[in-house]
Amino acid sequence: MKPISLYDRTYAFNGVYIMLMTNRLQMLYFFIILPMYLIHPYMIWGIIGVGILSQLNLILLSKWFQSEYSKKGYQGFIELIGKRMVRFFSFLGLFFILLKLIVIVLGYAEIVEQFIFPSMNSKWLILTILLVCFYVASLGMEKTIGFAVIAFFCTAWIILLFYIFFLPPNASVYDLYPLIPFDWPDGSWKSLLLIWSSLSGPEYLICLATWLKPNQNFLKYLSFANAMTILEYLLLFIASLLFFGADYLSFSKFPIVHLARYLQFPFIERIDIILISILFFNAIFAGSLFLLYFYGGLKIAAAKLNQQSSRVGFYACFIIIFICLYLSDEWLSQFGMEQSVLLNIQIWSGALTYLLVPSFLFSAMKRKGREKT
Repeated sequence: MKPISLYDRTYAFNGVYIMLMTNRLQMLYFFIILPMYLIHPYMIWGIIGVGILSQLNLILLSKWFQSEYSKKGYQGFIELIGKRMVRFFSFLGLFFILLKLIVIVLGYAEIVEQFIFPSMNSKWLILTILLVCFYVASLGMEKTIGFAVIAFFCTAWIILLFYIFFLPPNASVYDLYPLIPFDWPDGSWKSLLLIWSSLSGPEYLICLATWLKPNQNFLKYLSFANAMTILEYLLLFIASLLFFGADYLSFSKFPIVHLARYLQFPFIERIDIILISILFFNAIFAGSLFLLYFYGGLKIAAAKLNQQSSRVGFYACFIIIFICLYLSDEWLSQFGMEQSVLLNIQIWSGALTYLLVPSFLFSAMKRKGREKT
């Protein structure tokens, strides 16, 4: 078969693209279920606090984008930590990427099955989502990065539809009490961990530095993206509190989707179906990006990065991911388990990668700088 060009670099993207990608990666499946786990009004401060910590983390990440190592791409990683360590971390990263892909695809497939096609076999939904992601990814990394613009403008405006839940008689300020807890519940740390894990995703952008224009103020764009995400989290959580109340919020598995079901306009019905369909643009962008990451990670781990990308290898990558998705869905349904099992694993893995990747790169650059001096 003829080789395919997946990782060609013919165009350098400006910082706006990294802002859009960061924001959309932070607004994946988790934001749909986040209010169900936060529940209490005082977790508003938790979102703000974790958002500030996320900003500090992005400061470390921006140091990588501004370094000379990032401009060299794969060779920059080798200069920083050595070829063996690059291959080791690439192999290790495959599991994190695969887990994130599984949670995203299975999560959106579950939403579609529950709200749009309840009688449809989930395996067909999974295959459909993955095929669309595969098509976008097959166009190459440049087209996938450009697709972030489509994903952003197709989904970012959705939050404006929820303004009605902030207006009387639907809204009551008493639903936001207490803003300060009388005692700190034992499980609150899990809610904070979920917020932190939900904000993960920007750490995967470290591999895209060679597709970005150098000498930009990356911190500015990362900060804008993080601020937009925190604002969206706050508005969606407060809207959920005002509509459901803290006592009933935990009983709604997909509170954001249920909110959309109560939206009424004189010219259109079933807003939830439309919104779910639109949210697929975000899932497709993330899925396509992680597909390319997975294939690239396999090539690095196998020491075949210098070889031209082949259709056979890319198709094999698609088949591996589909088999993992199929087995995961079969395993969950066979043993009567909910996706919360995989979700809990992803919460911990996402929190770890978001914490460790920027700090590790920053420490490695500091150590390398001391060695040179």
